[in-house]
Amino acid sequence: MATEVTDVPDNRRYEVRADGEVAGYAEYILTDDLITFTHTEIDPAFEGRGMGSVLVREALDDVRGRELAVLPLCPFVKGWIERHRDYADLVYRSPDE
Repeated sequence: MATEVTDVPDNRRYEVRADGEVAGYAEYILTDDLITFTHTEIDPAFEGRGMGSVLVREALDDVRGRELAVLPLCPFVKGWIERHRDYADLVYRSPDE
């Protein structure tokens, strides 16, 4: 199965497609230097195939390239980053931390 992750700014979300069909998405709020992931959803027909991981990994790789900090309010994105510590440097830290 061929997968592709794309940013769809008009819908404020990253989408993962499997063989051309939207399999899921990660919604976000974007500012000049911060992206807040608010909700991630995978279509039940694609669950258990790693689509969520593909989606989050490729979205975060894109975010890294854009030099944005990440605020993972979405529990799925937050948990994924906690399990993949090589992405922890992207997480927003307040100036007081």
